[in-house]
Amino acid sequence: MSLSTIAYILAGLTAGGGITGYVRAGSVPSMVAGCSVGLLYALGAYRIQSRATYGVELALLASVVLAGSSIPRAIKTQKPLPIGLSTLAAFGLYSFGMAVANGRMA
Repeated sequence: MSLSTIAYILAGLTAGGGITGYVRAGSVPSMVAGCSVGLLYALGAYRIQSRATYGVELALLASVVLAGSSIPRAIKTQKPLPIGLSTLAAFGLYSFGMAVANGRMA
């Protein structure tokens, strides 16, 4: 699976999750955070796909932001949603981190 496809999938999942959080609980912070991280993933995916600079790094940044917000909550609450978000973040960190480490930017 290409890096742009991974980033687009993560963009949809995080933005969709933020919107779902707003619809189900009226949580504006969930919507803003989910859509913001989703936008970072989508922008990274677009830049990867068009072979522009900093696409992988944007997707990696989105993963770092998602991990920073979800992993501590997952550890503290042990609830399924933060654990799922942490899993997505870890997958993104691995995928985009390995690409940066190997010099594979597209």
